[in-house]
Amino acid sequence: MTNHSEAAGTSGNSDISGQNGCRGSGEPSAYLQHGGATGPHGEQQVTLRTPAELADALPYLLGYRPEDSIVLVALHDRDTRGRFGGRARLGIPAQTDDWPSVAQQLAHGLVTGSERRGAKPESMVAFLCQDPASGESSEDVMERLRPLAQLLRRACGSLDVPVVEALCISDGRFWSYCCPGNGCCPPQGAAMGLPGTSVLAAAATYAGLQVRGSLKEMRARLMPWETAAALRQETALDAAQSALIPRILDAESRADVGEETLAVAQRVMGRLADTPAVSGTLDADLHDDELVGHDDAATLILGLQDRATRDRAAEWMEGDEARTALRLWRALARRCVGPYGEHAAAPLTLVGWVAWSSGDELEAREALAMALAADPDYLFARLLHQACNEGLDPESIRRCLRSERRGRDLAAASEGPAADELIPTERCSGAESSAAQPCVPTSPRRRRRSRPDGSPDGRTTRRSPGAAHARRPRSADGTRPAGRRPGRAAGGASGRARARRGGGAQAVEGEE
Repeated sequence: MTNHSEAAGTSGNSDISGQNGCRGSGEPSAYLQHGGATGPHGEQQVTLRTPAELADALPYLLGYRPEDSIVLVALHDRDTRGRFGGRARLGIPAQTDDWPSVAQQLAHGLVTGSERRGAKPESMVAFLCQDPASGESSEDVMERLRPLAQLLRRACGSLDVPVVEALCISDGRFWSYCCPGNGCCPPQGAAMGLPGTSVLAAAATYAGLQVRGSLKEMRARLMPWETAAALRQETALDAAQSALIPRILDAESRADVGEETLAVAQRVMGRLADTPAVSGTLDADLHDDELVGHDDAATLILGLQDRATRDRAAEWMEGDEARTALRLWRALARRCVGPYGEHAAAPLTLVGWVAWSSGDELEAREALAMALAADPDYLFARLLHQACNEGLDPESIRRCLRSERRGRDLAAASEGPAADELIPTERCSGAESSAAQPCVPTSPRRRRRSRPDGSPDGRTTRRSPGAAHARRPRSADGTRPAGRRPGRAAGGASGRARARRGGGAQAVEGEE
């Protein structure tokens, strides 16, 4: 380690942009500093004095235990105290040829994001987290990842931001890639302390902060089923697709499908809301699964492929309504089984949006990354993922959705024009709105009819390579429904592979 006498701790709310938000009154601040007992504003300050404590602090920096991850953490205020700033995490690519570009992407993204917020990092701390594969020791992992650590140090150094510490964490042990080799770090690595026993862990517990398990456990809540029930759900999806696709293709009945989809969603949400809460995430999810029938889930998954229906569902974003909707969207993401893996983009994006709107940026980022893994071209997920990572305020989107809802209610109450024929005072639909481009107040006017699929540029749905000679049916206006692609056989390997990729998107994630 370059300077083992320096201390480290955790920061306030921040993300890849380097933005530092407000801390709660009881949350400990964190600095990499040479002395002093309190932060600049008199708040409690946590000092970690060993590399082991720095390694133990990582889950508290992120809010979960990272796995197969590269993590960069920015440090500010070199001359006084090393305040932790933005964080960026990325999965470790399996192919070593990808390592140079990944190192550049992480370093450039974190530095430029911090500069955009007005504070370029003074230095960085890097973590490489990966457990041994079969037949591999943790020391083998450390040596295998050493070139990646060097690439990270060079990438940061080329931006004039030195890496002051780089740790490898594997199977309960850690190594420092920056150790000068004076015997302070044993070659076999040092054992980490018991989880939650560091000074930072004690301070975080006192402040009411918790580590939410591992990244794998978080993503498991949103992954498609791989049980016997998945076959029954796939059968229900096949039946729903056969019944709904012809109606979605028909411009006159498409709006009716949307209304029916939302009615089913409200009915299921009522069922969920009336059920007593169950403790434990696994038990709670299993209980929710029992309350959502296969046919209802299939109707909702197919219906939410329509952008207009999905945007109206996104209006359930606040208060008790948001909590119940979030349970439903998670349950639907788990039902996108077999060849319907790409359909998970819609419910996963709704999970991400409601979580972000409710203040849970951690779940929001993971859900949106998984939505992009299911469908990299899903525009709403791309915009939300970017806005969330840049630390923008979701209120601008909430304001637009509230306005849409009020405009529709007013139109219905006055028996005037249909709500979808008017642009409310603040117009903005989920697919076109991002917090990066706030809604602009406008006067009510007639809106041009959008295409039935709601796409502003008229692009049709992408075809998979396996569907080169099989086209989905088109309506008179040339749009395609959002159903299974005819080129995929039921239970086909291509669909299953996409469904199981889950959160493996190689998109840089800002971490809270």
